[in-house]
Amino acid sequence: MADAMLGRLARWLRVLGFDTVYDEALDDPVLVRIADADGRVLLTRDRHLLRDLRPLRAHEVRQDDPMAQLVDLVHALQLAPPAGLFTRCLVCNTELPAPLPEEELPALLPFPRAQVPGPVRRCPTCGRLYWHGSHARRMRAALDRALPGWGTAG
Repeated sequence: MADAMLGRLARWLRVLGFDTVYDEALDDPVLVRIADADGRVLLTRDRHLLRDLRPLRAHEVRQDDPMAQLVDLVHALQLAPPAGLFTRCLVCNTELPAPLPEEELPALLPFPRAQVPGPVRRCPTCGRLYWHGSHARRMRAALDRALPGWGTAG
């Protein structure tokens, strides 16, 4: 669970397939209650939250750069490389289902199917569409620079 200051880190964790709750509207006491009740590690940069609310499991994020935050977290929590990338919605954290059937794509895509490489997935919760375009290649490359070998998962 990531606090309001760690939205970009939460997205990177979701890219890696980690179930990451992030809602910038939640107050600190609510964050701690949810994290404790669900057995989650609360990720925060807020030392006061850690000192005053004392979550059961927490990690203080000290870096400013989201990729440096990710590397530190992977090492601190001894996270294993994922079996695959892009298995969760980056917006709402829902697990993405199997790719959509080809016959559904023309009505959903903003441009011709020929311009969309590979399979297309749709988040069942928020409806966002995902495919492996140039943005995914850039994200994989960034992961490989920060965590060698992780950008080639799945």
